[in-house]
Amino acid sequence: MTAELVTDALTMAGFRRKPAPGLIHHSDRGRQSASHLFQDKLSEDAMVCSMSRKGNGWDNAPTESGFNRFKHERVFGERFATRAAMTTMAFESIKVFDNRKRLHSTLGDTAPVQFLKDWISTQQGEKQVA
Repeated sequence: MTAELVTDALTMAGFRRKPAPGLIHHSDRGRQSASHLFQDKLSEDAMVCSMSRKGNGWDNAPTESGFNRFKHERVFGERFATRAAMTTMAFESIKVFDNRKRLHSTLGDTAPVQFLKDWISTQQGEKQVA
């Protein structure tokens, strides 16, 4: 994986949702995330860089667990006729099922989309009270 790849992914994510200045981007200490190219992109987008301490791999455990589950449930043992078929399956699995239907224990057994809606509603309620 290259610094250009992770920088391009960050750029693509920013086009979908323009984050407010001060967004905290957390990553490990990998060379891609620590690269000048990536760090310059974070600064350009007014994001704050957060990295785990050296040798502290616990920060990545939820993500690694998610990728492991995805590979075992959806990829291993499957043969895809085309790259497009694999891409479609991955999109439907993550964007449709995982984000909208799968209950995540770290979110209080709520699907991520519902958790985000609830959080936004809470934030709007707090603004009205203030």
